[in-house]
Amino acid sequence: MNDPARDYQALSDLALAARIAARDPMAVRLVTERNNQRLFRTAWAILKDRTEAEDAVQSAYLHAFATIDRFEGRSSLTTWLTRITINEALQRERSARRRRAHLDVDSVVDLNDYREKLMRGSTQGAEPDAELARAQVRHLLEGAIGELPQDFRTVFVFREIEGLSVEETAAMLDIPAATVKTRHFRARKRLQEALAPELRTALTASFPFAGADCASLTRRVISAWCGSIL
Repeated sequence: MNDPARDYQALSDLALAARIAARDPMAVRLVTERNNQRLFRTAWAILKDRTEAEDAVQSAYLHAFATIDRFEGRSSLTTWLTRITINEALQRERSARRRRAHLDVDSVVDLNDYREKLMRGSTQGAEPDAELARAQVRHLLEGAIGELPQDFRTVFVFREIEGLSVEETAAMLDIPAATVKTRHFRARKRLQEALAPELRTALTASFPFAGADCASLTRRVISAWCGSIL
C-alpha cells in the first residue's frame, strides 16, 4: 500500500502548487512544514518581533496561496514564498514606522513598551533548567543581531543562520551577489565587536521556530486556506 505522505514528498513544486490551488490540506501541510522556519527567520530579520514575524508569515502564506495558480516554477517554491514574505514584512515595517512617526510626547510609554517587546526576543516559552543557558545565549545573539541595520541583518540571517550560499541569498533578495558579500562582511564585522568568538557556534540554534510553534502555524494556515485540518 502506498504511503500518501511519501507520495507527496516526491511531488514537484509545480505539482504541489496545483494541489494547494485546489485547497489540498496535505499539500499545504507539507509546504508549510518545509518553509515555516525559514520564512519566520526572514520576517524576523525585518520586523525584529516574534509575534509580528509569525503573523507576517501567516499572511504571506495566504496571499501566496491566493495567487499560487500563477506560480510557474521559474524559481523554487521556497524562493517564491520567501520573496512574498519579505514584501509582507517590509510593508508591515513601513506601516509601523509611519505609526511611530506620528506618536507624540504623550506616547512615550507606548514606545518604551515597544522597545521592551523587541528586546524580549525568543526567550519566551523556553524550558527553565536544561534550556536556561542556551536561552540566555540565544537572547544575547538575537539582541546583537537585532541591532544590525535591516539590510545587513537580513543577509546575515540568510547566510549564517539559514546557511544559504551567496548566490541563493542574492536570488532570495533579488540583489547582486557582490552586494550580498559586502553586507555579510559588514554585518560580521559589527557583530565581532559585540559577541565573543565562542558564541558563534550557537547561531544555528537562534530564532527557533519548530515543534509546537511550527505545528500551530501550519494548523492555522490549513484551517484558513482549506477549511479543515488533517
